[in-house]
Amino acid sequence: MLTGIRRYVTESWAELKKVAWPTRETVIRLTLLVIGVSVAIGIYIFALDRLFNTVLNTLLP
Repeated sequence: MLTGIRRYVTESWAELKKVAWPTRETVIRLTLLVIGVSVAIGIYIFALDRLFNTVLNTLLP
């Protein structure tokens, strides 16, 4: 049991050494992109919700 866990940790560590980690600048840029797209989609959904709500309230008093 302990041998299996040790082997797993050793192999996992070896795989992590092969990973090409992004630079700090890349992480910041992509994080800001994700936040920007999320805000834009949120505004889009909010605008559609308000539009549909207004239309339905007008048609169905």
